[in-house]
Amino acid sequence: MLTETLTNNHNEHEEHHDGSTNSVFGFWIYILSDCVLFATLFAGYTVLHNNIYGGPSAKELFSMPFVLTETFILLTSSFTYGLAMLASHKKNKSQVLLWLFITFLLGLSFVGMEIHEFSTLIEEGNSFSRSAFLSSFFTLVGTHGLHVTSGLIWMVSLMAQVMKHGVITKTQTKLACLSLFWHFLDIVWIFVFTIVYLMGAI
Repeated sequence: MLTETLTNNHNEHEEHHDGSTNSVFGFWIYILSDCVLFATLFAGYTVLHNNIYGGPSAKELFSMPFVLTETFILLTSSFTYGLAMLASHKKNKSQVLLWLFITFLLGLSFVGMEIHEFSTLIEEGNSFSRSAFLSSFFTLVGTHGLHVTSGLIWMVSLMAQVMKHGVITKTQTKLACLSLFWHFLDIVWIFVFTIVYLMGAI
């Protein structure tokens, strides 16, 4: 009887481990598909960024202090999410929720700043349809912003699950997948900052 119980527990552990591994591997496949998406958008921006058709250029439009603040906020959110993952490995529910909440606030601030930037550009007459440069800019940066927004929605869902179930194997797997997604978005933003804003300011 004891042998059967130990065997069943071992089998259940293996099933949980295999399921977690498959979930993370499947999410890596999704991340790779997103890499293709962003690579396409970056290529489009690179081709079109000089096509301003008499409108303003990147140097005239973008405020580097504003963008640097955005970048600092998003990179900080990556650090705080890392702290949430460390807390999850220690099964510390309250710390996981605290760092996820801080990460959420930072991500929300980033999205708010991006919306403010877009609305200001549109109010000044520099909308999506003004030039090919602006079309590619709004598409690239807007797509990244939508990804961050979806990450925030996912984060709220995860916080609710951690509050309800605690730090269990299932929630740890989901936290790991969101970690991949969130850090991926940080990497994409570094490219956005460098190619769109920094090179545009030069």
